Amino acid sequence: MTQQTAPKKVTNGWAMYDWANSVYNLVITTTFFPIYFLAVTNNKTDHTVVFLGREFVNSSLYDYVLAAAYLLIAISYPVLTSIADTRGNKKNFMRFFCYMGAFGCSTLFFFKSDTLGLGIIAFMLAAMGYVGSLVFYNAYLPEIAAPADQDRISARGYSFGYIGSVMMQIVGFVLVITMGDQGLATRITFLIVGIWWFSFAQITFARLPASTVKPKRGGNVFQDGFIEMKKVYGQIKKMAVLKRFLRGFFFYSMGVQTVMLAATIFGSKLLKLPDTNLIITVVIIQLVAILGAWGMSRLSSRFGNLKVLMGVIIFWIVICVLAYYTAEVALSGANAAYHFYGLAVLVGLVMGGIQALSRSTYSKLMPPTQDTASFFSYYDFTEKIAIVIGIFTFGYIEEITGNMQNSVLSLIVFFAIGFAWLYAALHKSNQTIKA
Repeated sequence: MTQQTAPKKVTNGWAMYDWANSVYNLVITTTFFPIYFLAVTNNKTDHTVVFLGREFVNSSLYDYVLAAAYLLIAISYPVLTSIADTRGNKKNFMRFFCYMGAFGCSTLFFFKSDTLGLGIIAFMLAAMGYVGSLVFYNAYLPEIAAPADQDRISARGYSFGYIGSVMMQIVGFVLVITMGDQGLATRITFLIVGIWWFSFAQITFARLPASTVKPKRGGNVFQDGFIEMKKVYGQIKKMAVLKRFLRGFFFYSMGVQTVMLAATIFGSKLLKLPDTNLIITVVIIQLVAILGAWGMSRLSSRFGNLKVLMGVIIFWIVICVLAYYTAEVALSGANAAYHFYGLAVLVGLVMGGIQALSRSTYSKLMPPTQDTASFFSYYDFTEKIAIVIGIFTFGYIEEITGNMQNSVLSLIVFFAIGFAWLYAALHKSNQTIKA
């Protein structure tokens, strides 16, 4: 692991990839696309849509497609990182998935009610490109930042991402309110997101150093990938704190990521909030999240990463309880808009911080190694499988019970289990992980 932090030009170049790709995470998965997807798949009667010969609740189909995309990329991680680690071309793979994601976003321009299949394929490509590039992006953190600087630089990346994505969000919002055809304005926004992602990523690719791993030739990369994953698992199993942290991370990620991915659908479908209100709310979340990521980094330097993460998880459980209550208010016929706006501010406070702190905590708990991509592949595999289970459970519970409110309860269970494992990690800790 690098003992000296790279020059500011390099670390800022690394953080610029958050600026580039976070527009996908905000515009595509958080605001414009969920609203647009519900609109073009709404049959005005029972919110169902037919796909591949089966009838789905439209919001559940959205959850299932997203879960499928994350599952496909997660199971390919071992092979991808084996190629990157043994061939010394980590940056090339990051570039490949970046371009795949940008292409998927741009192709959503052609998604209409009569091109559902095309829209779903483009959405999956965008999601796979996003999560596929992140494993290589995250793997650069321990290479360019000393352990003492990793919390700060990780938080900087998330802050860059929030600022950039809010700017793109404003562009899309202006298009929607100024153009007569809101559907066209939304599809133009998808196209601009793809161009934005592709263009700003060039700064990152120009500034990141070449891989420090000496290329190796020969061998079966498919077999080697799973052997490498098994080796990483074997190392982690022997590290009491890291092992328990990852188990906690697995469960609380089910809750965190599902809230982030399903929040807009929750506000649009269950609370029936106007689209413009939802878009403005998400912008507020991003602005609050900048302060949250910075504040959590400062707290971790004072109290330690695990203690801060445990406190944040309790905060997330409170958010879920309040979300359940908000749904109760909405179902009673009362106006729950202000409840939702309050929830949005609370989510913003802990959304970016828990992701940045989780990433830097794992980076500091890792054993010294040059195979950073393999270790972050394991980290990202854990997170993406958690997302698959979380978002699928959320959609499935809504589909079988007919009420999204019931799905919220499952998230409380995930957070509680995650807290228990983090407590176990803290109890077993024999090392200080303060910045």
